[in-house]
Amino acid sequence: MDLRPRKRISFSGFTNAEIEKMEKLLDDDPEKSVDQQYCKKLARVFNRSKGRAGKPIVKWTEIENWFQNRQQLNLSQVTSADNIGKLPDSGETCQSNKVNENSHVPKGEKVPSNMEFEARSSSDGAWYDIEKFLSHRFLDSGEAEVLVRFIGFGPEEDEWINVKTAVRERSISLENSECNLVQVGDYVLCFQEQKDQARYHEAHVVGIEKRMHDIRGCRCLFTIKYDHENIQEKVHLNRLCFRPCILGVLVKKERESP
Repeated sequence: MDLRPRKRISFSGFTNAEIEKMEKLLDDDPEKSVDQQYCKKLARVFNRSKGRAGKPIVKWTEIENWFQNRQQLNLSQVTSADNIGKLPDSGETCQSNKVNENSHVPKGEKVPSNMEFEARSSSDGAWYDIEKFLSHRFLDSGEAEVLVRFIGFGPEEDEWINVKTAVRERSISLENSECNLVQVGDYVLCFQEQKDQARYHEAHVVGIEKRMHDIRGCRCLFTIKYDHENIQEKVHLNRLCFRPCILGVLVKKERESP
């Protein structure tokens, strides 16, 4: 299975201020936000702002994709039965059970429309972004599964995914200035690039080489070890993503440190 696109690989990501602005624009006028000329105008505004200094140029197509992905995300079917609305984290255990529990949606309530999810494909064990939930079912064992469509792929790639073990809130990347949050032992989702494939796999940090930042941003090197195979690799920050529950703990520790 080929790489399912994530905009933070071809593009370093929008700033928090840019995301807030796009979310407000989408709420105010959903139709206008996907207009091509409007996206081009917004790209010019972002690229001229002080907040984008030292960061890659925003392409209007990235903005268009962001709006389209937000509009297409429909999670209402996920919460139509018991446990389906409770999308538990999977993989490595979060450092705080309370944080993990808070990510669950109470029975009978809808998943927030701005929440995005990722799922682990059974075909290659890699994690991919979910475009939408298509259906759900319960196995004889009582476990719940959801039929998902991945971003960038058609119906032929739809998969039934175990809710408990392979669906979770989407991992996110760090800003260049946040590299100090990463510590040896942290669990990450790393973009693994090989000759015939490029995919997101779970890994953990085993070493860090601090380096001076330059116009390109963070130049620190992080030695990671992939969990699915006994391979280590040195990567830059832009290839790492963190689960929100873990990132929240890291940020809290940073704020509490003297």
